[in-house]
Amino acid sequence: MANLVLGVGTSHGPMLVTPPEEWHRRAQADRGNTSLNFQGRNYDFEGLVAARGTSEFEGRISLEQHLARHARVLAAVEKLGAAIDAAELDALVIVSSDHKEIFDDQVLAPFTVYWGEEIDHMPVNEASLAKMGPGLALSARAYAANEPTKLAGSPELAKAIIDHSINADFDVASSLMLPAGKHGNHAIPHGWGYVLEQVLGGRYLPVVPIFVNTFWSPTPPTARRCYAWGKAIGDAIRSWDGTARIGIVASGGLSHMVIDEAFDQRVLTALREDDAEALGAIPSTWLESGSSEIRNWIVTAGAMSGSGLEMDLVDYVPLYRSEAGTGNAAGFALWG
Repeated sequence: MANLVLGVGTSHGPMLVTPPEEWHRRAQADRGNTSLNFQGRNYDFEGLVAARGTSEFEGRISLEQHLARHARVLAAVEKLGAAIDAAELDALVIVSSDHKEIFDDQVLAPFTVYWGEEIDHMPVNEASLAKMGPGLALSARAYAANEPTKLAGSPELAKAIIDHSINADFDVASSLMLPAGKHGNHAIPHGWGYVLEQVLGGRYLPVVPIFVNTFWSPTPPTARRCYAWGKAIGDAIRSWDGTARIGIVASGGLSHMVIDEAFDQRVLTALREDDAEALGAIPSTWLESGSSEIRNWIVTAGAMSGSGLEMDLVDYVPLYRSEAGTGNAAGFALWG
């Protein structure tokens, strides 16, 4: 039987890979956003300021604060990478969410498992960079390969996850070849690229990409369904033939575009205590926009349940960028 020996949770996002001196560019984009979701309601920027008040955040958006918090992010990411190295894994399952970079409105399944032999990991092209919103091009290169790269998949492990899921009554989608996507290159999207380039630092190992449709209506799975499917993934790995050492990573979250520290702390407590009921009870209306990626952590928590490994919070760093409390709450955790 294979061993599920390590779980990892990591946020990703433009602020994590952009110099703090440039974070104001994303704040500029926030000011034109009319769908800033906070606790199940959408606001425009002025409405969000009115709803939250500015006094709490104005002291947290100085460059001095930005530099200190970004340094904590880099230290946490380095610790996650070291843990993966130390675990001497044979393969890594990465759970993340596609922003219609690959899968588009032709088909948007709640859960998809890629089971190909190889995975294209590509540089970002200049034409795509030119179309990106304020501040995004600065970060896009951090997710991409320096040169066209063929990563090794782990098709037997991926097939085992698919088979076990179907037998456990989860009607997962499978992909043997990623679509061309909006960049036309069939490449793995940024949620996986962040793990490959920033957490692993280019020290690639065989990967099973798992796609959770966290964003796009009408098929995002409920939090309860995410946890249950995660348990099926964990069972599939542990029952897979062989003695391989397997890790699983959640990539994305925590709360963003609007940071909600109280909500994040409730989620982190439930993850730490493996509280399936609390995680499953999170309403879908709170899992909107960037915060929807918390679903990836819930899937991973389900997979780690029963492993005997408890979650240890490496750090939680709210990265504010505006007086409305917009930004990216960065969480980093290990089960191991």
